[in-house]
Amino acid sequence: MIHTDIAEILCVKPKTKTMEEDVKKTTMKIEGEVVVMKKNLLDFKDVMASLLDRVHELFGRRVSLHLISSHQPDPANEKRGRLGKAAHLEKWVTKIKTSVTAEETAFRVTFDWDESMGPPAAFVIKNHHHSQFYLKSLTLRGFPAGEGGPIHFVCNSWIYPNHRYRSDRVFFSNKAYLPSETPELIKELREEELKNLRGNEKEGEFKEWDRVYDYAYYNDLGAPDKGPDSARPVLGGSPELPYPRRGKTGRKPTKSDPKSESRLALLNLNIYVPRDERFSHVKFSDFLAYALKSVTQVLVPEIASVCNKTINEFDSFEDVFHLYDGSIKLANGHTISKLRDVIPWEMFRELVRNDGERFLKFPLPDVLKESRSAWRTDEEFAREMLAGLNPVVISRLQEFPPKSNLDSAKYGNQHSSIREEHIEPNMNGFNVQEALEQNKLYILDHHDALMPYLTRINSTNTKTYATRTLLLLQEDGTLKPLAIELSLPHAQGESHGSVSKVFTPAEKGVEGSVWQLAKAYAAVNDSGYHQLISHWLQTHAVIEPFIIASNRQLSVVHPIHKLLHPHFRDTMNINALARHVLINSDGVLERTVFPSRYAMEMSSSIYKNWVFTDQALPKDLLKRGVAVEDPNSDNGVKLLIEDYPFAVDGLEIWSAIKTWVTEYCSFYYKNDKTVQTDTEIQSWWTELRSKGHGDKQHESWWPSMQTRDDLIETCTIIIWIASALHAAVNFGQYPYAGFLPNRPTVSRRFMPEPGTDEYAELAEDADVAFLKTITPQLQTLLGISIIEILSMHSTDEIYLGQRDSPNWTADDEPLEAFKRFGKELELIENNIIRRNNDKRFKNRTGPVNIPYTLLYPNTTDYTREGGLTGKGIPNSVSI
Repeated sequence: MIHTDIAEILCVKPKTKTMEEDVKKTTMKIEGEVVVMKKNLLDFKDVMASLLDRVHELFGRRVSLHLISSHQPDPANEKRGRLGKAAHLEKWVTKIKTSVTAEETAFRVTFDWDESMGPPAAFVIKNHHHSQFYLKSLTLRGFPAGEGGPIHFVCNSWIYPNHRYRSDRVFFSNKAYLPSETPELIKELREEELKNLRGNEKEGEFKEWDRVYDYAYYNDLGAPDKGPDSARPVLGGSPELPYPRRGKTGRKPTKSDPKSESRLALLNLNIYVPRDERFSHVKFSDFLAYALKSVTQVLVPEIASVCNKTINEFDSFEDVFHLYDGSIKLANGHTISKLRDVIPWEMFRELVRNDGERFLKFPLPDVLKESRSAWRTDEEFAREMLAGLNPVVISRLQEFPPKSNLDSAKYGNQHSSIREEHIEPNMNGFNVQEALEQNKLYILDHHDALMPYLTRINSTNTKTYATRTLLLLQEDGTLKPLAIELSLPHAQGESHGSVSKVFTPAEKGVEGSVWQLAKAYAAVNDSGYHQLISHWLQTHAVIEPFIIASNRQLSVVHPIHKLLHPHFRDTMNINALARHVLINSDGVLERTVFPSRYAMEMSSSIYKNWVFTDQALPKDLLKRGVAVEDPNSDNGVKLLIEDYPFAVDGLEIWSAIKTWVTEYCSFYYKNDKTVQTDTEIQSWWTELRSKGHGDKQHESWWPSMQTRDDLIETCTIIIWIASALHAAVNFGQYPYAGFLPNRPTVSRRFMPEPGTDEYAELAEDADVAFLKTITPQLQTLLGISIIEILSMHSTDEIYLGQRDSPNWTADDEPLEAFKRFGKELELIENNIIRRNNDKRFKNRTGPVNIPYTLLYPNTTDYTREGGLTGKGIPNSVSI
């Protein structure tokens, strides 16, 4: 009684059992797992910082995390969720090792959490170490069952020391939200994160820890301070030289030209792109290893050639074949496995591959594996237009003779000089009119693309033509070359039109040798167009503005960001490296491909005709006339060349992508109004057109983005370009062009005229004359070294239908739709194998016996072996 009175006097009530239970209910321990990766010893400059981090960890926990409530507001800012108590990564010193490889480490972390704050929607991480680490994920367990089990935060981001940032690093759970459906307490965080990525018009040179996505012109290709020969025009920002935008670096302008951006030293690969866009350790190690191996492969034959009778020339085809023959055959099986295990750095593992490659020799290209002469056949020459490394240019001839679309006031008469008498004797009994009516005539036409630049190109060491190649579709589905037209600008000036010669097939004697040279000139055109347009411009360059716009305007929690993000991996990094060493002035491309210093300027002129909506595969096939509309087919088109491997496989891939995108978008967007009222989608699409592809912002063909169908078609095109289209024009490079006589990139002299010494040489030794005409030795070695690197799959490749994390979204229906997408791709794999084994389809293997696998998805492959596989569709333009 006395005790009760004292308690009452002091206004203190003794705790009851019920109150103790309430305290326990409101405070809970949340167990979590954080997966991180430290920089490895390939980053030599970071070793000291890593050691300091370990010392400082002994005096206090240096990495903290705060969960953010989605239910309770922060008392200091009621627009944001309340922060929970700090939790720290435990046992950093014992768990993080100074490793020579990039290894993931899982840390246990325990949060004290007020149950009334509800499930966290985000968290803040602070790094008080001296160096950065890679944060892969945070997984929380221990919430009540009603909350749906574990909460996943897929991060995949580099975390720099906290003083490098102007605001906290925030990560959101894997739940997707449209802007209007975002929980109120994380809306401001969502908007602030986008502002950080936009950089608030940050000026000056960006640093590696900056996370800024912004646009710039292609004004970093030239080096005007070295002199006028090294200067290049700015691409983008003018009607004369339009171009897609690239990522901004903020580097200062050159001294001699304030419109041009200064360049880094050639061996400095630390070009700014946002850190999370940089290659992974594995990818960068692979890249360095490929480059190191390629350098040795170039140097060995180059040193040998110094003692040769003709420096920088192949004296025979045997000299070319020797690039792939001999050398040291590496062991297989147990021995090589042990050897690889004791070589710790990823970059050196590539040097001792176990896939049969030979040390210090180029691997044998697929085009030579079955036969060393089949590449020379007319059938193979034509087949590669349908199933080779550039199967996206051939079109149906719809009027004869072929017409030019060049301005006649400026370029005179540029129409073709091919006539019926040139081709009808070789048309299997058809006349031209019958063949046109029955859709039997096709053309590989590079005339209009090249002619405006040909005078300047031929003022260099290059001596080449603008070409047209006519072909007949035969009853067995193969294409038969009928004629090749070689054209030059008129000697009295471009306005006087072109001067052309027509060559027709021949097998024997000097006429046969002349025909082989004519095919080589056509292949030179196609090789240059492939690298500059089909490959660089129409995949690498056009997709970069979509990456920048998506990161600036679509939050990581936006469903469309989650859909598209895998298809942007590594693209900004590989594009930056390309500007640094490949497409720059005096770079590898200018040295090895015929347009030389005019290469990028020529690609700008082609961009003038680029139409985003025409990149949809069915529309592309219709535009080129190789298909006609067919409402009864799945894709609304019917192929006129039934055995067209790129188109047949591509349409199946296109259909699978579109089905997946349709199911995904339909889950989040129930009607057109949902698209119209999505503020982030509308900002994204406006910025993409007005800035990313700003030189084309007034084109009428851009989708209006007012309907769900607009969104579905747009996303399908983006994914198609980044994955399948790039795979089709990239990974066939080494199989077909690794033997450069099959795909020469340069011609150094014109077609020999009867009565000249060159013609006599052609009659005496056709092979020597051929080799003296096409790419010389050093350029050949540089060229095939580069395309070997470009044709490699990385050992961390993620293929179409795969994701880097199974927890990329918390929504079950999209996850199930993605599984269906994967299953459909597996069926397509089986279809491709079946078609390749069907002897009726002659274009799928051809005389060289290379099965068409460039659009084989490889979704079922999780081996992560990489290498020159000649198959597989990576999610993104990553090499």
